[in-house]
Amino acid sequence: MDRDGVLNKDNPLYTYRIEAFEILPGVIEATRLLKTAGFRLVVITNQSGIAQGIYTQQQMEACHRYFQQMSNNSIDHFYFCPYHPSVTESLTRKPGTLMFEKAIARFGIDVSTSWMVGDRGRDIIPARSLGIRTIQIGDEVEPANKADFKVESLLEAAHLILGAKTST
Repeated sequence: MDRDGVLNKDNPLYTYRIEAFEILPGVIEATRLLKTAGFRLVVITNQSGIAQGIYTQQQMEACHRYFQQMSNNSIDHFYFCPYHPSVTESLTRKPGTLMFEKAIARFGIDVSTSWMVGDRGRDIIPARSLGIRTIQIGDEVEPANKADFKVESLLEAAHLILGAKTST
């Protein structure tokens, strides 16, 4: 899943202070439901504010630790890309697939039973190219990059995923 706009409230000026890291309603319940059902939860996030000098990797990691504390360590791993095209190019930056491929290799993930939940086209594009089913939160995805399903929250996405799991 993506981070900003999925787990926490998105901020166009970046979210890197714990005081501003607002976990969205229903997220903790959603992660609990998915973990209880046996899903691995992996966050794949672009964090270009690091390369741009807006915040540090340590500040981002503090936000991740805070989320883990609040969610009973529900995330198996946070993958992040600190780069921005204005500073340096990177194959890890979404919509590239490298962070996804690292997670697949590390955890032995079966993409045919996996889901990507994101709020932007750059979340949907790499997942789709790898054969991962996609769910978008909100309406900000470009028409050409719409996900397989659209919901309003991670909790709604969790219910959709769990319903699909029981029907297969």
